[in-house]
Amino acid sequence: MSFREELRAEGVRPLIKHRIFAPYGHAHNARIEDDLYNQRSVCETVNSVIKRSYGSAVRARAWYRQFREITLAAAVYNVEQAVKQ
Repeated sequence: MSFREELRAEGVRPLIKHRIFAPYGHAHNARIEDDLYNQRSVCETVNSVIKRSYGSAVRARAWYRQFREITLAAAVYNVEQAVKQ
């Protein structure tokens, strides 16, 4: 909760829709900006394609090597998309 409070203090708003158990769930979801939520769905789609294409396992053990591996997979995906167009 403290992390979420810090993010809110910085002006960061969540894009994950609320589960609807009560009428206020509809109100929370209505406040989410559609354009930003659509960007989130595009990111989720790209992540899914990368995982299906290159595998979901990260072989490196150290966090900086894992980061490098994930960044390289995303770069290869971007190059493939640029070549297709």
